[in-house]
Amino acid sequence: MVARLKGLRLQITLLGLLFLSAGAIASKDIYTGWFSNTAVSGYDSVAYFTESKAVKGSARFKFKHKGAEWHFSSEKHLKMFQQNPEKYSPQFGGYCAWAVAARKQRAPGDPNYWKIVDGRLYLNYDSEIQKKWLQDIPGFIKRANENWPKMTTR
Repeated sequence: MVARLKGLRLQITLLGLLFLSAGAIASKDIYTGWFSNTAVSGYDSVAYFTESKAVKGSARFKFKHKGAEWHFSSEKHLKMFQQNPEKYSPQFGGYCAWAVAARKQRAPGDPNYWKIVDGRLYLNYDSEIQKKWLQDIPGFIKRANENWPKMTTR
């Protein structure tokens, strides 16, 4: 009986790990956090372009893209994203642009630390990292564009 319970416990643990890892793999190129499948921490990526600020999205207006769920603050923004997701998606999957450029690492992008450059949205890890990013945006973009293709699963 004890051996049976241990075997069942092991099976449940393995199934849980499989479930968690499948979610992580599905959105590895899009930053969603560990226990979420929502891109840009649930913020509306279109709003950066239309309202020039970070705006929390709603699960009421959601769309699945590249293995992640994207939330928007309005149906209008949802439709804009659906028509051109590459335009409104943050660069480097929403990971910190500075980390991709300077460290060749995936660090979370915080939707409150952002900048649009040449029509592209870039997120940074925090205010201190954003200060570094702002010192040489063109150079960091160039290096990140070189590093990112080697860091993706595609």
